[in-house]
Amino acid sequence: MPSIFSRIVSGELPAYKVAEDADHLAFLDITPLVEGHTLVIPKKEVDYIFDLTPQALAALHVFAQRVAKGVQAAVPCRRIGVAVIGLEVPHAHIHLIPMNKVADMNFANPKIKVPEARMQELAAAIAAQMPGGSGLPAPAAAQATSAARNASAAPAADPNDATLAQLQKLTQGLVFNGESEEAVEAVSYAAPTGDLTNAQLLQVLGEPADSKVEKVELTLFLRSQTADNNKAGAETSTRYKALQVYLKQELDGVQVYRIGTGPQVHAYALGRDVAGRLAGFKTVLTES
Repeated sequence: MPSIFSRIVSGELPAYKVAEDADHLAFLDITPLVEGHTLVIPKKEVDYIFDLTPQALAALHVFAQRVAKGVQAAVPCRRIGVAVIGLEVPHAHIHLIPMNKVADMNFANPKIKVPEARMQELAAAIAAQMPGGSGLPAPAAAQATSAARNASAAPAADPNDATLAQLQKLTQGLVFNGESEEAVEAVSYAAPTGDLTNAQLLQVLGEPADSKVEKVELTLFLRSQTADNNKAGAETSTRYKALQVYLKQELDGVQVYRIGTGPQVHAYALGRDVAGRLAGFKTVLTES
């Protein structure tokens, strides 16, 4: 009996595909550890990965390397973790897992539920970031490009964006300490002028249109990070204080937006820069 992965290859079962070539396929795991968790398989059904020929094994890893670069470009993370378990499905496969800490790779963690619309957005965003193209059939590739374009209203970052460059320096290597440690990433988005409705904000950020939006004052949001007894140490506290000062002095109307309902909530600290863009940082909050 064909494996579930072989049935995906044949088109019998659907999948959120992100990349394909003549011998390999990559698609999102429908029971992921984190958003962007991707599976890479050879199209030929082989139960055990180390039963592949040396040439096939090498080719699978070369394909996985290209997919990993696409995932990392589309999903905020510090690294792409790689795992081979080999006990779940009798068809060789590699797990590519966006990670900000080692615990993100723990397969004993509860699997998360990602809405269908968000899975489609993630697949499209990854496919659009694949080095050399996704290799998906033309209609699927066109849909992926269109969906990725619609998922975020912001164009590619302007290399002359001084605000973003300074934010990148202030946030480099910074993590948000809470129930988990998540990376802090500088961001800059093109956005309509004036006050944004929640619907406009979600569109700009590329978040699902039905997401819950909660506003939090910046100082309150960062209070545990800027405290002198910050568990990460005095140096981290000082860096967060510098980031907070920069946001308040250089951006107008800075506000923190908590997007979603958990267990992972996306948090954005954003204000208007002199060019009218929404700039600041984003991170992920894990809540029990």
